[in-house]
Amino acid sequence: MRQKQMSVLMGVFFTVAGVNHFVMPSFYLPLIPDYLPFPTAINAVSGLVEILIGIGFFSQSYRKQSGWAMCVLMILFIPSHIHFIVIGSCITEGLCVPEWVAWVRLLVIHPILIYIGVWIARSQSRITP
Repeated sequence: MRQKQMSVLMGVFFTVAGVNHFVMPSFYLPLIPDYLPFPTAINAVSGLVEILIGIGFFSQSYRKQSGWAMCVLMILFIPSHIHFIVIGSCITEGLCVPEWVAWVRLLVIHPILIYIGVWIARSQSRITP
């Protein structure tokens, strides 16, 4: 897949995911570790950041920054993924998956998303306007 196509795909993915933080906050709030303060604010800020990253992927001018921001956000989400595994990969009246799925998400999907962010950012650096 070419860099521009992947950018559009990530743009759609992150924009929809970000909007979902506001449409369904009850899905995300239990995923925020108890030791972090202000879970409602964390949910709103992460949703807003996802929306901004997603929108940035649609613009060649901001694609590089969106790629790097995506990497940082994925790193910041690691405690949430670990928390989900620690609580048994199941949230009452919410997301429930086999534990191995949560591990695959943390150890495979997450690094792939980080790689895609780096790839988009670095590819964008080589594109001349």
